[in-house]
Amino acid sequence: MQPDLSQPPQPSSEPLLQVQELKVNYGAINALDGVSLKVAAGQIVSLIGANGAGKTTLLRAISALHKPRSGSIAYAGRSLVGLPPHAIVRNGLCHVPEGRMVFANLTVLENLRMGAYLQTDHSVVEREMDYVFTTFPRLKERLRQSAGTLSGGEQQMLAIGRALMGSPKCLMLDEPSLGIAPLLIKAIFEKIVQINREHGITILLVEQNANLALEAASYAYVLETGRVKLEGPSAQLRHDPEVKAAYLGGR
Repeated sequence: MQPDLSQPPQPSSEPLLQVQELKVNYGAINALDGVSLKVAAGQIVSLIGANGAGKTTLLRAISALHKPRSGSIAYAGRSLVGLPPHAIVRNGLCHVPEGRMVFANLTVLENLRMGAYLQTDHSVVEREMDYVFTTFPRLKERLRQSAGTLSGGEQQMLAIGRALMGSPKCLMLDEPSLGIAPLLIKAIFEKIVQINREHGITILLVEQNANLALEAASYAYVLETGRVKLEGPSAQLRHDPEVKAAYLGGR
């Protein structure tokens, strides 16, 4: 029986992920200059903006790959500032990086097992593996194939599948359409929505394809030169003249 994807899960009133007045520097450059956002449990929230706006920096700061100069990051009511990346993953917040970053010399199966390296319950590993193969059947077909020989779209499936092996409560996806053939982009985004609706996984989505990002999400933020320029329900932002002119081809 196919899952009912017609309605998104109802988000919690309390934010699962909350960033407040976050500042990150690269030397003298303010990459993030006081960014604040909230992601409620069960939501897909999109973050759009031009290259260099700070979108990737924000995800990397949340994952402890960049150290903030100031501000706060809270997940499930707990501060993430000062925690190492593996502790953040252990708490259910997983990051699918820009460019996919699969282990090219390892097989598909080995890559997926790497995603479960913190999981000690074998039954949970098997359950998540089954879910990944149900969601991305192509990965099961290429189980023994080296990840570096996969297409861009297949590598993106693998990167998302690897994150799912960690049993996340929240996924951060950085540019999932980057370097993927147009025919596969729509399929990838359908799977992202399915993961949210079917598994109840909260998603923070960074995406330059603003049309797709706003279509998938219920709420969105527009980042510009390290600051939140606009925010609101995605349907509302799709009709905002400024957003249409800058990111939606003026439509």
